[in-house]
Amino acid sequence: MTQQSLLTNRIEEVQERVAAACGRAGRSPADVQLIAVTKYVSLESTGQVLDAGLTHIGENRWQDAAPKWEAFGNRGTWHFIGHLQTNKVKDVVGRFAYIHSLDRLSLAKEIEKKASALGIVVPCFLQLNVSGEESKYGMEPEALLPFVKELRSMSSIKVEGLMTMAPYESEPEETRPVFRALREWRDRLNEAAVLDYEVHGLSMGMSNDFEVAIEEGATWVRLGSVLVGKE
Repeated sequence: MTQQSLLTNRIEEVQERVAAACGRAGRSPADVQLIAVTKYVSLESTGQVLDAGLTHIGENRWQDAAPKWEAFGNRGTWHFIGHLQTNKVKDVVGRFAYIHSLDRLSLAKEIEKKASALGIVVPCFLQLNVSGEESKYGMEPEALLPFVKELRSMSSIKVEGLMTMAPYESEPEETRPVFRALREWRDRLNEAAVLDYEVHGLSMGMSNDFEVAIEEGATWVRLGSVLVGKE
């Protein structure tokens, strides 16, 4: 079986699993977007992913993404999903349509500065460390509302939603409280009416736990090995 055939099979299987999870939650599969995480696959494999119709591409580091973006930047919608250092903002803003890891004021100021200079608005997901793991990036959930108040003066940043990473669990069901908590924080943000618009996005769920994340309201799931493979 060719690599493209294997990829097609994985896509079909993931789409079936997404549809089943949506069915259990009373949601439409159209409300869930797949981000194909290509950080561990080659330039050639990234091209095959795009050829297969997966147009939302997720990368964690600019150094690794650069050759792929140079080759295929105009063919997809690029999502920066890793920890973003302030000195890399100049490389990411203007190339990546979405940033999923805004978690501190210094980073927000740098994104605002670069986006303003380019005359664009950058949709950002605010990363919360819901699980409290020391190894994970993201702000403490209690810092969300004060942080968003700071963002109100930054016209080149749009709060697209919230993002989190759940701990890796051998039993995906154990991740449910993390995903549920992120949804509740999003709802709390909207109830507080800190912004003059409602926030809908929830970027949560990866290869191991995306079905649970969808059941809890994920609108974007970030899928690597289960979708694009490992080469």
